[in-house]
Amino acid sequence: MLCQYFAADQCRSCQLLATPYSAQLDEKQQQLLRLLPSLQDTVVLPPEASAEMHFRNKAKMVVMGTAANPVLGIVNHQQQSIDLTACPLYPTEFIQAFAQITAFIQLAGLQPYDVTTKKGELKFVLLTRSSATGQWMLRFVMRSQNCVAAMRKHLPSLLQQWPQLFVCSVNLQPEHKAVLEGDVEILLTRQSMLPEMLNDVPMYIQPQSFFQTNPVLAAKLYQTARDWTAELPLVQIWDLFCGVGGFALHLAAPGRTLTGIEISESAIACASLSAAELGLDNFQFQALDAAAFAKAQQQRPDLLVVNPPRRGLGPELCATVARLQPGWLLYSSCNPQTLSSDLALLTEYQLRKVQLFDLFPHTTHAEVLCLLQLSPSAKI
Repeated sequence: MLCQYFAADQCRSCQLLATPYSAQLDEKQQQLLRLLPSLQDTVVLPPEASAEMHFRNKAKMVVMGTAANPVLGIVNHQQQSIDLTACPLYPTEFIQAFAQITAFIQLAGLQPYDVTTKKGELKFVLLTRSSATGQWMLRFVMRSQNCVAAMRKHLPSLLQQWPQLFVCSVNLQPEHKAVLEGDVEILLTRQSMLPEMLNDVPMYIQPQSFFQTNPVLAAKLYQTARDWTAELPLVQIWDLFCGVGGFALHLAAPGRTLTGIEISESAIACASLSAAELGLDNFQFQALDAAAFAKAQQQRPDLLVVNPPRRGLGPELCATVARLQPGWLLYSSCNPQTLSSDLALLTEYQLRKVQLFDLFPHTTHAEVLCLLQLSPSAKI
């Protein structure tokens, strides 16, 4: 992939860009194999490659410059303000979207926040595009509510110019430090959820709910989870760290019941809406701490699905899994290092299948899906 920012040493976010993509993928696969325990009786599948460009469905832009001449991009490794609106990771539709956002900032007079002087209001713009509908969710991260009235006043003009804008909100982040967003979200549109569709599953994205940045590879990841578990004798399923329900909703089948747990209330609202739309009365989603939920349980599920943050499950949650002893464990990891540490603790499980999904090309990150089975020798 050719990138003008990388060639000019203006952006190094894609730190592996100088390495041919096939070599990137091979190195990630080899690193994964080095981290995994014994692969005896394990089916190791080839990695799923991503498109090299135009694969991202969302952008996180620092807003710099002035209200009259805003700059959307990054402050790079040389402390330069770089306009990143032509980044080749984004589909071409993002270029026009960034132009609409820039014009709105100018129209509403939104002064970019300056970290040094601690003056200004607009810190970031967060933009998400639905791959299914082509609609958008736009979030303005602001220091205060001072500009909300002006934004409401000028929003009709933005919606007229940009009819595909479906959800728009203001996030309040008053702290003078590098925190991306705050807890308070102010909706500017009637709609609060961006509709999406992966495979045959309707999904929804709300402000502050997590969704994968590479929808094509995410769809393959969820479909693989569905395929791997299709023939397993499952009745009760738990999905910890379920997010908006990507894995859970793909595991729906007659006779199966599922409990999805996620700390984010907005994500649970999205998952619950999808389940209702699919008529899954036997699926319930709860906004709870995943580790606390699992620790409080006495009965084990047939399948436990876990998709933890980069820190992994950790010793305490691994101990809870070992106590509960679900018959099967489906583990999706965004950090092969912590995955390796967790698998070393789950000694009563045998790794049956593993596959790498390169959701983050040109970086060292990767998503790994594992299917584990409780060893027949484990004491239940």
